[in-house]
Amino acid sequence: MNIFQQVDFKSHAGLDLSWKIECDGVSKKEWKCLAEMIMDYEKRPFQSAIGIPRGGVLLGALLNQYSTQKLGDPYLIVDDVLTTGGSMEDFRTQYFRNRESKSGSFGWVVFARGFPPQWCRALFQM
Repeated sequence: MNIFQQVDFKSHAGLDLSWKIECDGVSKKEWKCLAEMIMDYEKRPFQSAIGIPRGGVLLGALLNQYSTQKLGDPYLIVDDVLTTGGSMEDFRTQYFRNRESKSGSFGWVVFARGFPPQWCRALFQM
């Protein structure tokens, strides 16, 4: 499966796009490497990594090996591809809606087609 595909599709945000980053083509070994790459740049401690379903789930699980499990540390929210940042913002809002978190959160994505929110970083920025 090709990771970069020239195909018309509608993004999660409802945008009509002419190319796609299909992360289903990334192997588990490559996801493990991507998690390591994130950790090469990220020096902040985090209590747990939370992957946004569906694309960020495996990445979150792999990043959890680096978590502190300390209640006072922030959460790390991760996803595979960011287009508008809406999924990251929506997930963070919904996830903490019924949870008390004074420790906050920050985020990482592997690919960013657009500019991520200020609280989020990207390994690869388009």
